[in-house]
Amino acid sequence: MITPDPLAGQITELYVATLGVDGRAVHRNRPWVRLLGDSEDPWSRLDPQDALSAASSVRDAAQGHLVTGQLFLVSSGARPTPLLLHFVPVRGPEDPDRIVAVTVTGELLVQPESWSSAQTERHRMETLGRMTMGMAHDFNNLLSAILGHTELLRVAADRLESGSVDEHVTTIERAARDGASLVERIQRYIRQEQRASYTPVDVVALIRDGISLTRPYWYNEPRRQGIEIRVETRVQGVPPLMGSPSELRDVLVNLILNAVQAMPDGGVIRFETWAGDGKTGFRISDSGIGMSVEVRERIFEPLFTTKGDLGNGMGLAVTYGIVQEHGGTIAVESEPGSGTTFALSFPAAPDSEKGTGAEAPTDPAVTYRILVVDDEAMVRSVLRRLLALRGHEVLEAASGAEALDLVSERPFDLVITDQGMPGMSGREFAGELRRRGASLPVILLSGDTHTGSPDEVVGAVLAKPFHIDEVENTIRRLI
Repeated sequence: MITPDPLAGQITELYVATLGVDGRAVHRNRPWVRLLGDSEDPWSRLDPQDALSAASSVRDAAQGHLVTGQLFLVSSGARPTPLLLHFVPVRGPEDPDRIVAVTVTGELLVQPESWSSAQTERHRMETLGRMTMGMAHDFNNLLSAILGHTELLRVAADRLESGSVDEHVTTIERAARDGASLVERIQRYIRQEQRASYTPVDVVALIRDGISLTRPYWYNEPRRQGIEIRVETRVQGVPPLMGSPSELRDVLVNLILNAVQAMPDGGVIRFETWAGDGKTGFRISDSGIGMSVEVRERIFEPLFTTKGDLGNGMGLAVTYGIVQEHGGTIAVESEPGSGTTFALSFPAAPDSEKGTGAEAPTDPAVTYRILVVDDEAMVRSVLRRLLALRGHEVLEAASGAEALDLVSERPFDLVITDQGMPGMSGREFAGELRRRGASLPVILLSGDTHTGSPDEVVGAVLAKPFHIDEVENTIRRLI
């Protein structure tokens, strides 16, 4: 007897269930029943650990949190099947603060065997896109907390006058900001957006940042193995280039890691800056094993690697792409046994690009009463503490509804609100403020690139993770 495949015909269907706040199923559509069954336990066909995770997501949603992009394995058919679920809190019509149910929606992350390879690849990329965008908001919230506590730690370090602590804090902060920039690049790629603008980048500072970020790889780890790698710099002031500091640091990191891997017995990495004929750039050389002509001609190809299972063949391909996006060139010189030199050249930033952005005038003696609205307690707390260090009086609200109540009870000078909140988004909250007659300036914070521009209800839009100086300047510009 042939057992029918429970997945047949379900590839593009939407799986929907409504659960009570106690986790019991109230309604399940037909695709849900075919895939997950109709037993009293809605998660009976999940792996036991996944079932616990799904129940936890229901509890989180029942407390008012939007839980998206959760991946589970369904024991259905001959093999486990990946299922992407989203848990949405349902609020009462009369009391928006009361959660009356949880709606769960999902889709299978598989493709029919009849699909062509091109369709399969497209489906995989679309799936990756959906999962990545679902995680980006949460990841940016984590980075906001990291950066916020880094700034608080820096204040404490300054009071202790500890230069060593400050150096480590600076490196942590830079790494977190680069992580935020990486998320932004993924978001822009998925949405096929272009970077809005570049800023002047100091080439010498860029090299020093790259050396600092990779110190564990070229200094700590080799010494643990009894190997010595030295870094030598012959750098001098050269014209800046126009670009993205985080993406250019990625270039430095990739080249330094390549150099380290090319020197299994130790050696020297050298940096040298140069400029001329409207160009600016640098060279990075290693005293490693070098490469053959055949390898040298293919090193920028995606997926090409000489490291076997230890490499993915994407580091130098990404580096090449970033350099090209900046209007630059990258050349390589190498011979077996004679080391390798990468030479990078970029258009120098025109003088007119320097100092064009005027900072809003600030008077540190003037402080304000500010309302911070965010459903993430961690982000609210960090922002409150950072603003309090600047002398502001700060109150918190966990939702748009709670914030509206606070605004009706007491005066505020400005509101800072998150965009992605359950029940009422940041823009919806700002619009409701205006409908109620409040003329407060509103700053919208968002971990997404697709949040829109300032308008008649939102005075400014800032990206998560934020820098407190940027927030402070925006506050004083709007008030």
